[in-house]
Amino acid sequence: MATGTRTAAKPPRDFAAVDRRLREILEPLRSRLAVTKDGPAGMTVEIPGLEGKPWGYVAGVRPGKSYVSFYLMSVYASPELMASMSPELRRRMQGKACFNFTRIDEPLFAELARLTEAGLEPFIEAARVADRERTPARSR
Repeated sequence: MATGTRTAAKPPRDFAAVDRRLREILEPLRSRLAVTKDGPAGMTVEIPGLEGKPWGYVAGVRPGKSYVSFYLMSVYASPELMASMSPELRRRMQGKACFNFTRIDEPLFAELARLTEAGLEPFIEAARVADRERTPARSR
């Protein structure tokens, strides 16, 4: 029998539950955005009319082998949004707009939901401006 201090057991990893919970964060966006992917390989939401363009991608969830990723482009595009993140959520970042989770973490998921909503309209506006700048004017 082992001796020493006992630590509380961590809940088992359930990536399917993490995937479902992260998708719930994106569900309220369905009425304002286009869901361009929603299946076992993940979920993607984009700005209507800008689907498939890099600046039209808003957010997504992608299950992986070691974690479930939540992508939120408004964090990358907004230094103010990035600065408002908690150190705990920042530790989950991989790259500039990706957060990785192995377990459900309700306080961090609530923060992600808040960031998602707070950054949405400014991101959409900036993406539409970027699209106008990158798309040649149609001749009449």
